[in-house]
Amino acid sequence: MTVRFGINPIGWTNDCMRWLGDLIPLDVCLAEARAAGFEGVELGRKFPRRASELGPLLDRHGLKLVSGWYSARLLERDAKAEITAMADHLQLLKQLGATVLVFAETTGEIVNAVGAPASSRPKIAGLEGWRKFGRSVTAVADHIAENGMRMAFHHHMGTVVQTAEEIDRLMEESGGSVGLLLDTGHLTFADGEPVEIAKRYASRIVHVHCKDVRRYALASSRRLDASFSEAVLAGIFTAPGDGIIDFASVLKVLKTAGYSGWLVQEAEQDPSRAHPALYAELGYAELTRRAKEAGFEVSKTR
Repeated sequence: MTVRFGINPIGWTNDCMRWLGDLIPLDVCLAEARAAGFEGVELGRKFPRRASELGPLLDRHGLKLVSGWYSARLLERDAKAEITAMADHLQLLKQLGATVLVFAETTGEIVNAVGAPASSRPKIAGLEGWRKFGRSVTAVADHIAENGMRMAFHHHMGTVVQTAEEIDRLMEESGGSVGLLLDTGHLTFADGEPVEIAKRYASRIVHVHCKDVRRYALASSRRLDASFSEAVLAGIFTAPGDGIIDFASVLKVLKTAGYSGWLVQEAEQDPSRAHPALYAELGYAELTRRAKEAGFEVSKTR
């Protein structure tokens, strides 16, 4: 199996705290991502949202569009309304050749609430609430599949699907068209084990976000019940190879399961303190090394 390496622009320009990296031009981000070795990028807030503009921009930098985040509101509207709301986003990804759509349920989320304690996040109440949600997610995932892509459901801090137990419930209550995005950093922050979730849902993992976690910031953020933004500013996330996550074991599980997709570095930091180009190079070197050790064929980009 061959894996490809992509990166999210959030290391250059933050999507939640818009003052972080706001003055870094998109062309700088794309050029540095490519120079580090990555062959694809996910969408960020500075990206044009028309294929006629974004396609030539990415081509100029020798990059592919990997995917892009979509904020769903399935807890407050039905699947039909969600499908209508996501139509432009879906078509952009489809036109530019993406194979997965990063999908997160953001009703009531506290990701963008800078001062909101982590414990104040929303939760889905009761078995029937989960069953209804699972049916809605499946309906949307079926529609995405009809358009030639897979839903990559993103468990995320500050949302209703954050913990390993909530991932379990989502997988149990949804159909096979609902693929899982494994995010090593978010799962570790939520006190989960990336290797265990990779083993449990290997057949449904369709996308991987590779972020590392610094132990000191993790301990501090949990102790203080810090908001997501406060944790990021404290340095909780970093590039693969700079923290405590066992990427070697995660990738071995994925290789055994036959994973053949993107490995995406997504590690939001303050770019004034953590130079994006340097951390891109660090992450690329670590991911390619670990992927080769796991037995993957690595797409050559240089």
